[in-house]
Formats: sequence, C-alpha cells, structure tokens
Amino acid sequence: MTEPHSDSPRYDSTRQAWETIWDGASMEVELQAVRYPRSMATIQAYLPYLSKEDIILEAGSGLSAVIITLREMGYTVTGLDYAENALHTSRHYDPALALAVGDVHALPYASDSVGAYLSFGVLEHFEHGMGPALAEAYRVVKPGGVLVLTIPYPNVVQRFIRWRRRGQSSTLNDEDFYESTYTRDILCQAVTDAGFTVEKAIPTSHAFTLWGLGGPFRGTGYYQTSPLANALGGILNVILPWAFNFSTLVIGRK
Repeated sequence: MTEPHSDSPRYDSTRQAWETIWDGASMEVELQAVRYPRSMATIQAYLPYLSKEDIILEAGSGLSAVIITLREMGYTVTGLDYAENALHTSRHYDPALALAVGDVHALPYASDSVGAYLSFGVLEHFEHGMGPALAEAYRVVKPGGVLVLTIPYPNVVQRFIRWRRRGQSSTLNDEDFYESTYTRDILCQAVTDAGFTVEKAIPTSHAFTLWGLGGPFRGTGYYQTSPLANALGGILNVILPWAFNFSTLVIGRK
C-alpha cells in the first residue's frame, strides 16, 4: 500500500477545496450532467470493458453520479473519496450506495480485489503526479482487470489560454497549481510504468473544449455545451481528434 500524501499542505488545501465545491453542488445537477451527450459518449466507450460479475471501484467518486448511472445499468460499483461531505450527500440521496472515505494513494481494499478501477478527472490534481495513485490502482485491480482513466489533454485552446494569461500577468508561480495536463504519450507511459498494458487511448470531450471559448458554445445548464458545440465537437473528433480533445480516456489491462 502506498503511503498517503496527507502531510503536504497543498494536498490538504486541495482536499478542503473539494469539500467546499461539493458543499455547493447538487445531486440532481450532477446526475443531469453525467447524462450530457459528451459524458454518455465517454461511458459508452469504456462500458464494453466492464464486467457485471466483478466489483468496480470509482476512486474519487464525488457525488456518485457515475456510480448511480452504472448501477442503473446493472453493474456493482463502490465509491471512494477523501471529501467526506460528498459521500454524506450521496448517501442521503441513495442510502444503498456502497461508499467509503479514503485516499487514492492508500486504498482500503485488498490486493487483486476489484475487477475495474475508474478515475475521472482526479489524478491530475495532485502536484506530486499520478504515479503513486496509479501504483495503488494496480495493486487493488485483479489480474485481467481494467483501469479506466480520464485526464485533461493540453489541447490548442488550453495552450492559447495559458499563453494569453502569462502575457497578461507576471505573477503566475507554483502557488497557482490546480491541475496538470498530459499528452497521450506521457499519459500512456505513466499507465505502463504502473504495470498496466494500454489497450486504448481515446480523445474525448471535444465539445467541452469549445465550451471553454464561451459565447455560442455554451448551453444554459451546468457546464452544458450548446448544440453548435456538440455538432462542431463531433466534426473535430473526426478531422482533428488530438488537437481539440478536452481529455484523454485510457483503458488499461492488468
């Protein structure tokens, strides 16, 4: 078991920030968002790799929207998060949910005990990198089991925004860390270094990259993309898949 990084001040501040985020969030809104076209497209991409005969762990489950969605499809899913208030909110919504407070770097599960490990937009938030958490994921996944991971990609829009911000301010420094982005090669190498074999690396969420530009690309709901963004995102996924994807979905096998 990997040692948790709870002795880091920034680690603690990140956890506290997520507790604040979840305090202001809504179960109903999160469930609506997980059913957006871009979210369902990601789910449909990894669904064939999940087994209804195995226990599936979502590490960093937040308000459990993915867990609830997969349970409705007949999968056995348990969730873990270090933001305890998110788990209380989830359990209040559905007392039957299997949830645990825990650290993705020190999972409270036996080795080789879960059929799949899911992580969506979690590991990029740790300043020390994703290696320790991926090593712990490898420990708990059974032989033949799968890793399903999404991580932000340094697309052209994000690079432009960062360049513009740096041009506008000279105060950016290490204290501004919020998340890391990973190219396809670096991400796949990190997954391989943890012991997994990469089966697929898929560019996803092109419409959400356009959402970041604002204006006609934003819908009226919570982080909702407009029909225009959805249409253009679909085109970009075909003609420029690795330039405008917001994130990368990696599927690995132990």
